[in-house]
Amino acid sequence: MSHPDPGFVSMSFDSDTQRKIVSHQRTWSPYVDNGGTVLALAGRDYAIVAADTRLSVGFSIPSRNFTKIVQLTDQAVLASAGMGADRQYLHKILRSRLEIYRYQHQKEMSLGAIAQLLSNTLYSRRFFPIYAFNVLGGIDANTGEGFVFGYDAIGSFEKVKVVCSGSGQTLVQPVLDQQLAGRQKYDVPDDQRMASLSLAEAIELTRDVFNSAAERDILTGDALELYAVTASGVRCERFELRRD
Repeated sequence: MSHPDPGFVSMSFDSDTQRKIVSHQRTWSPYVDNGGTVLALAGRDYAIVAADTRLSVGFSIPSRNFTKIVQLTDQAVLASAGMGADRQYLHKILRSRLEIYRYQHQKEMSLGAIAQLLSNTLYSRRFFPIYAFNVLGGIDANTGEGFVFGYDAIGSFEKVKVVCSGSGQTLVQPVLDQQLAGRQKYDVPDDQRMASLSLAEAIELTRDVFNSAAERDILTGDALELYAVTASGVRCERFELRRD
């Protein structure tokens, strides 16, 4: 049957071409994973939050000095893996809300309240998620004990003593579980194992696992930013990692 418009040109494709077109259309995504590894662990009176500084897009490295960490208060630090743009957006939103809370209440938000604020912020975007996978670390203002929280992209979180996320998670988390959480050792209870680890030992272990991940994961490397949170405040250190 002819088309009523004489200028209409009919286009027909064979089945292989149609499958290729449909397949190509399905590959588009508003998200991109910019790689990197983030880690948080807590001891009796400290918490450590660490991340590498490499920003990757596929096999390219647009930046070797891209921070994944933000200090929220004197007792809480957040690190985010995933998409670089969404990470910056999330950090900006959290900083602004904490600033509003500080002016309204004339005090800093507690670690537990920040953990819930982050969960609510992520969950509010559950239908178009913020593509960032977060670890939050800090110390409890009342007890002085360190705690860390691990999150998924829509705000589900867990209060733990050690957590890792990002492209190097499968390399780092098993080592942390074995060395810190005692998942494969039965001679010392988990809480005693973590309590016996000093801050200096925790920093050395963090450097070791990041050096190991950088040797095996092409999306992790360049430099390690490490934030140590104690009752006296937050201290930041930087260490070099593999750059190729």
